[in-house]
Amino acid sequence: MRFTGFIPLLFLSLIAGCAARPIYPLPSKNADGKKQPLQTSRPYNIAHRGSNGEIPEETAAAYMRAIEEGADFIETDILSSKDGVLICFHDVTLDDTTDVAEHKEFANRKRTYEVQGVNTTGFFSVDFSLKELKKLRVKQRYSFRDQQYNGKFSIITFEEFIAIALDASRVVGIYPEIKNPVLINQHVKWAGGKKFEDKFMETLNKYGYRGSYMSEDWLKQPIFIQSFAPTSLVYISNMTDSPKIFLIDDITIPTQDTNQSYWEITSDAYLDYINDYVIGIGPWKDTVVPVINNYLQTPTDLVARAHAHDLQVHPYTYRNENLFLHFNFHQDEYEEYDYWINKIGVDGLFTDFTGSLHHFQELSSPLSLDQSDENSKASKLLHKIASLVSSYGKV
Repeated sequence: MRFTGFIPLLFLSLIAGCAARPIYPLPSKNADGKKQPLQTSRPYNIAHRGSNGEIPEETAAAYMRAIEEGADFIETDILSSKDGVLICFHDVTLDDTTDVAEHKEFANRKRTYEVQGVNTTGFFSVDFSLKELKKLRVKQRYSFRDQQYNGKFSIITFEEFIAIALDASRVVGIYPEIKNPVLINQHVKWAGGKKFEDKFMETLNKYGYRGSYMSEDWLKQPIFIQSFAPTSLVYISNMTDSPKIFLIDDITIPTQDTNQSYWEITSDAYLDYINDYVIGIGPWKDTVVPVINNYLQTPTDLVARAHAHDLQVHPYTYRNENLFLHFNFHQDEYEEYDYWINKIGVDGLFTDFTGSLHHFQELSSPLSLDQSDENSKASKLLHKIASLVSSYGKV
């Protein structure tokens, strides 16, 4: 497997006792300027919540596994604790992917809040301090996935997530989402009237994430900032020139902050408007190619129109299990990757199975030798040896 480096040792140490300590302080102790650069010649392999098809989502181990498997970017959802510390966690409630229900000391924390117009009941991260959140252990979301790592890993902070990316043995991008900003700003208050988006940007600035897409700064520390909330993306555009991605949900779900419909936000007029603030869109893949009875229908023109507006398209989410693979792909995830990359023409893919996407791309569009990692040096040596052997045989 490529890109191993120091990662397996850290992975084992995390299993043994990551709950007792943070990863390590920043700035990165491995930042020596000699890392293999980010590949930019093929669609990006975006590790959706880490390699969460194998290891519980948004944990340090899931992100480190994704890097080991060849991810270009590791993706995370940013929420906040009660005391204003930014954490990596997807759901606004802790119920589905932690053991919070087993902690009797938190039994009185269950609340009902309105989330995107729907009354939602559960244990909300905004009602727990970071110290309390660190007591919880994360578990696999889906029962049909590997359960052996349940209870072994804790929730991590945004800064710990950044540490994992910066301390990788090659350049690995980050892809954080400003998650549910309306809810967070309602329930968490920061000094000086600062908002969730302000704290998010303070963290990125602290660790040197800056620069427009493909700039020298960006290539050193690649980042895409994503959100379903267009007002958040517009707000931070005054703070950073880092590339931003506007996420697009199912056609039945309006935007969480402006209550606009899918049809409004995918119109040419809106693509023109949002183009001033973002570099691309991240649509749910079944809105790009509609599905009926688990069969793909005729693709929409969304990708073509986005590209016409000079916007990248990074759909979500690609998963290997038969439950998620449409019948057209005959239970073969490689067929799905081939369809989306070579027929639909997307620019990046959010996947739960980083390794399978990496293997597919290495088979179908391997990186040139000057873009590959240190293994390319061995490959060059083998070619040289082969040529010498060939010449010897002809003497």
